[in-house]
Amino acid sequence: MPLGGCWDAPFAGRGRDLKTVLVAAVALIDGDGRVLIAQRPEGKSMAGLWEFPGGKVRPGELPETALVRELQEELGLDITETCLAPFTFASHAYDDFHLLMPLYLCRVWNGIPEPKEGQTLKWVRPERLGDYPMPPADKPLVALLRDFL
Repeated sequence: MPLGGCWDAPFAGRGRDLKTVLVAAVALIDGDGRVLIAQRPEGKSMAGLWEFPGGKVRPGELPETALVRELQEELGLDITETCLAPFTFASHAYDDFHLLMPLYLCRVWNGIPEPKEGQTLKWVRPERLGDYPMPPADKPLVALLRDFL
């Protein structure tokens, strides 16, 4: 017997005809235990919302490889794939696509994060992440990070 009506969850039947988009994200954690978030710039979908750095995984690309590439392009950081620790994932059905997003943790990188694509960056204590408006797919990750860190 399903517990708590899990089989009747709001996800049931949603997203069956939607294209799945794979996006990899990372929670960069500095020496003070703060997490880096980026505000989506004007002109992009969900502009003004805060998110974890990362981006789309290209066909045939591993999520870790995509993060190394994206963090170099977006923030000017050099990260080694082995420094990316798988943490959790988000699965969210937007109106026109289904997002599957693995979230990694990273405490080691070379360079200082610099916004290369017009985004605003902010280092935030885990318990304050919920104070920032985020896309629906990112919101469930906040509680997990807060509890873990």
